[in-house]
Amino acid sequence: MTANIRKLIVQVDETRIEMGRPIDPPTRRAVAIAVIANPYAGRYAENLDELIAIGEELGGLLGDKCVQALGITPAQAQSYGKAAIVGEAGELEHAAAILHPKLGAPLRKAVEKGAALVPSAKKLGTLGTAIDVPLGHKDAAFVRSHFDAIEARVADAPRANEIVVAVAVTASGRPLARIGGLEVSEIKGEDGLR
Repeated sequence: MTANIRKLIVQVDETRIEMGRPIDPPTRRAVAIAVIANPYAGRYAENLDELIAIGEELGGLLGDKCVQALGITPAQAQSYGKAAIVGEAGELEHAAAILHPKLGAPLRKAVEKGAALVPSAKKLGTLGTAIDVPLGHKDAAFVRSHFDAIEARVADAPRANEIVVAVAVTASGRPLARIGGLEVSEIKGEDGLR
Protein backbone atom coordinates (compact mmCIF):
# COMPACT_ATOMS: atom_id res chain seq x y z
CA MET A 1 0.00 0.00 0.00
CA THR A 2 1.31 3.41 -0.94
CA ALA A 3 0.22 6.37 1.15
CA ASN A 4 -2.23 8.70 -0.58
CA ILE A 5 -0.49 11.95 0.42
CA ARG A 6 -2.44 15.19 -0.03
CA LYS A 7 0.20 17.44 1.45
CA LEU A 8 3.79 17.39 2.73
CA ILE A 9 5.13 20.09 5.04
CA VAL A 10 8.67 20.46 6.38
CA GLN A 11 9.61 23.05 9.00
CA VAL A 12 12.89 23.88 10.71
CA ASP A 13 12.97 25.56 14.11
CA GLU A 14 16.30 27.25 14.90
CA THR A 15 16.97 28.82 18.30
CA ARG A 16 19.79 31.37 18.24
CA ILE A 17 19.20 33.19 21.53
CA GLU A 18 17.73 31.83 24.77
CA MET A 19 17.38 33.92 27.95
CA GLY A 20 19.49 36.62 26.30
CA ARG A 21 22.36 34.19 25.74
CA PRO A 22 23.62 33.33 22.25
CA ILE A 23 23.24 29.66 21.28
CA ASP A 24 26.24 28.70 19.16
CA PRO A 25 25.75 26.56 17.26
CA PRO A 26 21.99 27.18 17.19
CA THR A 27 19.61 24.48 18.39
CA ARG A 28 17.96 23.03 15.28
CA ARG A 29 14.83 20.86 15.12
CA ALA A 30 12.93 19.74 12.04
CA VAL A 31 9.44 18.33 11.70
CA ALA A 32 8.15 16.71 8.53
CA ILE A 33 4.39 16.23 8.21
CA ALA A 34 2.33 14.16 5.78
CA VAL A 35 -1.41 14.59 5.41
CA ILE A 36 -2.73 11.26 4.16
CA ALA A 37 -6.05 9.64 3.28
CA ASN A 38 -7.24 7.20 5.94
CA PRO A 39 -8.18 3.98 4.10
CA TYR A 40 -10.30 2.90 7.08
CA ALA A 41 -12.21 6.16 7.58
CA GLY A 42 -15.86 5.62 8.43
CA ARG A 43 -15.64 1.87 8.97
CA TYR A 44 -14.36 -0.61 11.51
CA ALA A 45 -11.69 -3.06 10.31
CA GLU A 46 -10.18 -5.81 12.41
CA ASN A 47 -7.01 -5.86 10.30
CA LEU A 48 -5.12 -2.56 9.91
CA ASP A 49 -2.31 -3.82 7.65
CA GLU A 50 -2.76 -0.99 5.13
CA LEU A 51 -1.94 1.60 7.79
CA ILE A 52 0.97 -0.47 9.11
CA ALA A 53 2.46 -0.50 5.58
CA ILE A 54 1.85 3.25 5.26
CA GLY A 55 3.70 3.79 8.55
CA GLU A 56 6.70 1.94 7.19
CA GLU A 57 6.68 4.10 4.05
CA LEU A 58 6.32 7.35 5.99
CA GLY A 59 9.03 6.55 8.54
CA GLY A 60 11.70 6.67 5.86
CA LEU A 61 10.17 9.48 3.79
CA LEU A 62 9.59 11.87 6.69
CA GLY A 63 12.84 10.96 8.47
CA ASP A 64 14.82 11.64 5.29
CA LYS A 65 13.02 14.96 4.80
CA CYS A 66 13.96 16.07 8.34
CA VAL A 67 17.62 15.15 7.91
CA GLN A 68 17.74 16.96 4.55
CA ALA A 69 16.03 20.04 5.99
CA LEU A 70 18.57 20.21 8.80
CA GLY A 71 21.42 19.91 6.29
CA ILE A 72 23.10 17.16 8.31
CA THR A 73 24.24 13.62 7.69
CA PRO A 74 22.13 10.82 9.21
CA ALA A 75 24.89 10.19 11.77
CA GLN A 76 24.63 13.81 12.98
CA ALA A 77 20.94 13.43 13.93
CA GLN A 78 20.57 13.38 17.70
CA SER A 79 16.89 13.13 18.67
CA TYR A 80 13.71 11.84 17.09
CA GLY A 81 10.00 11.49 17.70
CA LYS A 82 6.72 10.68 15.96
CA ALA A 83 3.05 11.64 16.26
CA ALA A 84 -0.27 11.33 14.45
CA ILE A 85 -3.66 13.05 14.49
CA VAL A 86 -6.62 11.05 13.17
CA GLY A 87 -9.61 12.85 11.66
CA GLU A 88 -13.09 12.32 13.14
CA ALA A 89 -14.08 9.48 10.77
CA GLY A 90 -11.19 7.41 12.11
CA GLU A 91 -10.17 5.99 15.47
CA LEU A 92 -7.14 6.30 17.72
CA GLU A 93 -6.02 2.79 16.78
CA HIS A 94 -5.44 4.06 13.23
CA ALA A 95 -2.69 6.32 14.58
CA ALA A 96 -1.24 3.40 16.54
CA ALA A 97 -1.17 1.25 13.39
CA ILE A 98 0.86 3.89 11.55
CA LEU A 99 3.22 4.76 14.40
CA HIS A 100 4.10 1.53 16.15
CA PRO A 101 4.60 -1.69 14.20
CA LYS A 102 6.83 -0.54 11.32
CA LEU A 103 7.49 3.23 11.20
CA GLY A 104 10.52 2.98 13.50
CA ALA A 105 12.88 0.82 11.40
CA PRO A 106 13.00 3.13 8.34
CA LEU A 107 13.19 6.20 10.62
CA ARG A 108 16.18 4.65 12.39
CA LYS A 109 17.81 4.08 8.99
CA ALA A 110 17.20 7.73 8.09
CA VAL A 111 19.01 8.87 11.26
CA GLU A 112 21.63 6.09 11.35
CA LYS A 113 21.22 3.70 14.26
CA GLY A 114 18.55 4.74 16.75
CA ALA A 115 18.94 2.29 19.63
CA ALA A 116 16.32 4.03 21.80
CA LEU A 117 12.56 3.77 21.50
CA VAL A 118 11.03 6.51 19.35
CA PRO A 119 8.82 8.69 21.60
CA SER A 120 5.28 9.05 20.26
CA ALA A 121 1.96 10.82 20.70
CA LYS A 122 -1.44 10.34 19.10
CA LYS A 123 -4.87 11.94 19.24
CA LEU A 124 -8.13 12.52 17.39
CA GLY A 125 -8.67 15.96 15.93
CA THR A 126 -10.06 18.20 13.25
CA LEU A 127 -8.82 21.03 11.01
CA GLY A 128 -5.89 22.85 12.58
CA THR A 129 -5.49 20.51 15.56
CA ALA A 130 -1.96 20.72 16.95
CA ILE A 131 0.07 17.93 18.50
CA ASP A 132 3.37 18.05 20.35
CA VAL A 133 5.81 15.54 18.85
CA PRO A 134 7.85 14.26 21.81
CA LEU A 135 11.61 14.05 21.35
CA GLY A 136 14.27 11.89 22.93
CA HIS A 137 17.87 11.05 22.07
CA LYS A 138 17.97 8.44 19.31
CA ASP A 139 20.49 6.17 21.02
CA ALA A 140 20.00 6.59 24.78
CA ALA A 141 16.79 7.31 26.67
CA PHE A 142 18.57 8.68 29.76
CA VAL A 143 19.99 11.75 27.99
CA ARG A 144 17.86 14.42 29.71
CA SER A 145 19.28 17.27 27.63
CA HIS A 146 17.31 15.88 24.69
CA PHE A 147 13.88 15.55 26.36
CA ASP A 148 11.88 18.02 24.30
CA ALA A 149 8.95 18.40 21.90
CA ILE A 150 8.09 20.30 18.74
CA GLU A 151 4.59 21.27 17.67
CA ALA A 152 3.09 19.92 14.45
CA ARG A 153 -0.01 21.58 13.01
CA VAL A 154 -1.60 21.83 9.57
CA ALA A 155 -4.25 24.55 9.13
CA ASP A 156 -6.46 22.48 6.80
CA ALA A 157 -5.96 19.02 8.28
CA PRO A 158 -6.92 16.49 9.32
CA ARG A 159 -10.17 16.39 7.41
CA ALA A 160 -12.58 13.73 8.67
CA ASN A 161 -11.12 11.05 6.40
CA GLU A 162 -7.44 11.97 6.88
CA ILE A 163 -4.53 11.38 9.21
CA VAL A 164 -1.73 13.85 9.92
CA VAL A 165 1.55 12.01 10.49
CA ALA A 166 4.59 13.87 11.85
CA VAL A 167 8.20 12.86 12.37
CA ALA A 168 10.71 15.12 14.10
CA VAL A 169 14.52 15.01 14.12
CA THR A 170 17.02 17.29 15.84
CA ALA A 171 20.68 18.15 15.40
CA SER A 172 21.15 18.84 19.14
CA GLY A 173 19.48 18.85 22.53
CA ARG A 174 17.63 21.76 24.17
CA PRO A 175 19.31 25.14 24.33
CA LEU A 176 21.08 25.75 27.68
CA ALA A 177 20.27 22.24 29.00
CA ARG A 178 21.59 21.88 32.54
CA ILE A 179 19.50 19.43 34.59
CA GLY A 180 22.02 16.59 34.63
CA GLY A 181 21.56 13.07 33.38
CA LEU A 182 23.63 11.09 30.94
CA GLU A 183 25.88 13.26 28.77
CA VAL A 184 25.99 12.72 25.00
CA SER A 185 29.70 11.90 25.31
CA GLU A 186 28.83 9.04 27.71
CA ILE A 187 26.35 7.26 25.42
CA LYS A 188 27.09 3.59 24.74
CA GLY A 189 24.04 3.13 22.49
CA GLU A 190 23.75 -0.59 23.16
CA ASP A 191 20.49 -1.04 25.08
CA GLY A 192 18.63 2.13 24.12
CA LEU A 193 18.85 3.39 27.70
CA ARG A 194 22.47 4.48 28.20
